[in-house]
Amino acid sequence: MITRTLTIKIVALAQKFQVITLTGPRQSGKTTLVRAAFPAMPYVSLEEPDIRQIALTDPRGFLANYPAGAILDEIQNTPDLFSYIQRLVDENRQAQFILTGSSNFLLMERISQTLAGRTAVLHLLPLSLAELAPGAEPYEDLIFKGRYPRIYDRDLAPTDFYPSYIQTYVERDVRLLKNIGDVNAFIQFTRLCAGRIGQLLNLAGLASDAGVSPNTARAWLSVLESSYILYRLQPYHRNFNKRLVKAPKLYFYDTGVACSLLGVRDASQVTLHYLKGALFENLIITEFIKRNVHRGEVRPPYFWQDNHGKEIDCLLVNGEKVTPVEIKSGKTLSISYFDNLKYWRPLAGLPEEQGYVVYGGEQSLQTSAGAYVSWRHLDHIPD
Repeated sequence: MITRTLTIKIVALAQKFQVITLTGPRQSGKTTLVRAAFPAMPYVSLEEPDIRQIALTDPRGFLANYPAGAILDEIQNTPDLFSYIQRLVDENRQAQFILTGSSNFLLMERISQTLAGRTAVLHLLPLSLAELAPGAEPYEDLIFKGRYPRIYDRDLAPTDFYPSYIQTYVERDVRLLKNIGDVNAFIQFTRLCAGRIGQLLNLAGLASDAGVSPNTARAWLSVLESSYILYRLQPYHRNFNKRLVKAPKLYFYDTGVACSLLGVRDASQVTLHYLKGALFENLIITEFIKRNVHRGEVRPPYFWQDNHGKEIDCLLVNGEKVTPVEIKSGKTLSISYFDNLKYWRPLAGLPEEQGYVVYGGEQSLQTSAGAYVSWRHLDHIPD
C-alpha cells in the first residue's frame, strides 16, 4: 500500500475532534487511508444499497449499532445522518466518527448546517509525486497515466481506467449535484474544458462552443469543481497598481482525466500534443496544491498576469511571503525562461535572484537570474 502524506494529519486531528470529514474525488484513496489509519473502528460503506436504505429510513436505529462511532464511507448518500451524528457526539464525548465523501458541495452544505465547529475537514487528492516516487519515468508518462492509486495498485491501463471513471462519475456524482438532462452534452462540455487547460476562462466563449447558455456553463463548472474534476486558479492582485487580468485559469485535478477527455491514447502522443506545455503546467501547479492539501493546509497558489500579457505561471503565497514560479516543459536549460521573472520582480519589490523556473529536465541549478528546478525536485522550492 502506498503511504499517504495526509495520514499524519488525520491521525493527529482525530485526537482533538470527535468528527473527521475526509473529502476528495472518487478513487483517490480515501477508504484505504481511513481504514489503515483507524483499523480498530467499525467500517460501513453507504454505497451498499441495503445498508444505505437502513440508514435512510431508520437513521437513529442505524447509528445505535455504533455507539462509540464508526467510519462512514460516502456519507453524502445519506445526508440526514449528519443531524443524528451531531446529537450523538454532543451526548457522548467519547464517540468518534470518520466521514468520507466524494461530493465536496453536498458535504460542506450539510456540515455548515449541523457539524460546524465539531468536525475537522480534510481533502485527499490523487497521488502526489512525493507519494508516487516515479523514479526514472519521464513526465510525459505521468501526465498520461495520471495519479489515481488504482492505476498503480492494479497495474491498469489509463485507456481502460479513465473512460469508465468518467462515465461512473457522471452517472453518480453529477446526478447527485444537479439534474442534467443531456449527459452527452455535459461530457462534451467537460472535454471543451480540457482543451482550455492553462487558459484564461472565457465563460461566454466556452458556453457558445458547448451550445449552452452562460448560466448553464457557470452551473456546470461549479459541478465539475465540487466533484474534484477541475479547479479555477485565481489571479493574484495584492500590492499591484497595474491593470491585471481578473479571470481565473482552468486546470484539472488529474492530468490522466484530462488526457482521456482529450483523446490521448498513449504517452508518446503527449510529447507532440499541442497542449503539452499546458499539461506540464497543470502537473506542476497541482503538485503545489497537493503539497498543502495533504498537510491539511488551505493555501492555494495563484497566477499573475497583466493586460500586456506578461505573466507568472504560479505564485506560492505564505502570509506576506510570495514565491514566484515559472513553469516550462522544455528539457534544456534556457536563460529566456527567466524573462517574465525579471519583469515581475521589480514590480513586486523582490531581489534579482529570487524566483524559480520548474522545467522538464533533470538538473537543478542556482544562477544569478534565479534557480532552475527539475520537475523531480519540487521539494527544493520552499513553501
